[in-house]
Amino acid sequence: MSSQGNARKVIVPDTSVLINRTLSRMIESGELQDAEVVIPIPALDELQAQASRGRTEGKVGLEEIKRIRELGAGRNVTVRFSGERPTLEEIKLARGGRIDALIRDVAKREGAVLYTSDYVQALVAEAEGVPAVYVPRPEEPLRLSIEEMLTPDTLSLHLKAGAPPMAKRGRPGAMRLVRLRDDPITEEEVQRLIDELLWALRSSKEGNVEIVRSGAMVAQLGDLRIAIARPPFSDGLELTVVRPIVRMSLQDYGLSQRLMDRLTNRAEGILIAGPPGSGKTTFASSLAEYYASLGRVVKTLESPRDLQVGPHITQYGPLEGDFEKTLEILLLVRPDYTIFDEMRRPKDFQVYIDLRLAGVGMVGVIHASDPIDAIQRFLDKTELGMLPHIVDTVIFLKDGAVQKVYELSLTVRLPTGMKNEDLVRPVVEVRDFETGELEYEIYTYGEERVVVAVGKGTLKEVGDRVSALFRARGLQAPSLEYSPDGTIAVLVDRAEFERLPRDLVRQVKDLGRRFGVRLRLRPVPPSLGRELDFSLTESGNSIVFQLRGVQTGKQVTVYLDDEYVVTLTVGKNGRVRVAKDSDAGKALLAGLAEGRRVRFFAAD
Repeated sequence: MSSQGNARKVIVPDTSVLINRTLSRMIESGELQDAEVVIPIPALDELQAQASRGRTEGKVGLEEIKRIRELGAGRNVTVRFSGERPTLEEIKLARGGRIDALIRDVAKREGAVLYTSDYVQALVAEAEGVPAVYVPRPEEPLRLSIEEMLTPDTLSLHLKAGAPPMAKRGRPGAMRLVRLRDDPITEEEVQRLIDELLWALRSSKEGNVEIVRSGAMVAQLGDLRIAIARPPFSDGLELTVVRPIVRMSLQDYGLSQRLMDRLTNRAEGILIAGPPGSGKTTFASSLAEYYASLGRVVKTLESPRDLQVGPHITQYGPLEGDFEKTLEILLLVRPDYTIFDEMRRPKDFQVYIDLRLAGVGMVGVIHASDPIDAIQRFLDKTELGMLPHIVDTVIFLKDGAVQKVYELSLTVRLPTGMKNEDLVRPVVEVRDFETGELEYEIYTYGEERVVVAVGKGTLKEVGDRVSALFRARGLQAPSLEYSPDGTIAVLVDRAEFERLPRDLVRQVKDLGRRFGVRLRLRPVPPSLGRELDFSLTESGNSIVFQLRGVQTGKQVTVYLDDEYVVTLTVGKNGRVRVAKDSDAGKALLAGLAEGRRVRFFAAD
């Protein structure tokens, strides 16, 4: 790029040069003197707009103009402003290069040299006949004040204005929260640290801004994950910095040879689950490196991108903010394995499913307090029969170690605890990988998909759980009758039976489904009063029962066969309405579909 001769220079800097503080460094080094710096009004307005939105770039650029004026006083470098303020329409077209065009116009009119750190801007200026100097963005060493707080055993820093600064230190399984000082950290201190980090993000090739929202920002700077929260999103200015403190190979986890063989040869739909801070991301990084060492093509999906992997593994973020668009690219790249870190939103699970069904080996990282919870997150997102083809291995970590491994398979048989051969159905078996012991069954029960713990509770233990539910409500524990066919009759005093809370009835039913036990709620004594005749019609979103021989305002109890459903109050003309989308409505519709008998009783 060209520049002018040894006469007094006239320089027009664009916003990129001002933000990078190029001219002040040149003045300090003596490289720039006897010059006139003409600040374009469009550049000044752009910096002011950025600063007003709280962006550090705008503040830095405005401070640079002030510093040029101060430093230039002793080196015959003067500053003046030129150009027209951009119109509203031109501001809207800023991303399309309109502001850059206005800055070039100022340089052309002033007969000046354009200084820019934007290579495209320099090329366009040369094409228009405007002399330009391209100044690459400086690669400054990252000297951050926050590094003083990051001791080798520090996993995360938690800095909130008005509260003492805290750090989480130790190692996986032995973390402790440490107060760094007793005095609260001020908002000015937190803002200064944020400004340093944002400047480092701009000037470092290892910096990426991952998420920007009103009042929140998440970025990755090398191995540091930076999260910034401001009012109104949070109740105060907060800075959180997280980093990995351990880098391990897969061999460091002491996995059994059987599990290593499965990961190498068979597992293609893997979930890595565990609570926050359990070491999931570290394990995922180790697994990614392991697959790469086997000669497999490995990619990652991350937001933010904080997996610690080598340059041979490409780390993808959400394309245009959407992982579904990244999916289109991945299918063309054809990886053998994709590591999907931090699956949270429903769309993330759908991307995992789509890639897995396309034949890509998938490793998903998911927060879960129990390994079965990770599997349940997929139940409403795919067909039950497809589940073992999508997820075949679940690895649960806690305190940095692998605590449990499940394998999933599909079979057709009677679920455990059921006796009627007509109830044979597809069952997803969840087994302990190392022992082969069946721990859970997943199957369809009525219109619901249920997860049943197998071998984890005898009938007596299930009965004890039922009694505990009643006692927790301050109710007398029911009498229990155990049948050889695996049914428990829950006998409740008639007076209490008709006043049982609906959510308690639902909890009892859910407990039965979880453990594969038929729980029957029945009143004692069994006489429920007079059984009523009725006719049934539908009206919009309601089921309407026309009762005969009962007065308005009378309470009636509704049963499916001998199973209690709900207690209702009779309306005008002996009618009772039940909303179809209510719990009672859903139960009655399901019972009618199964051919069960609806019964109404009124106390004498």
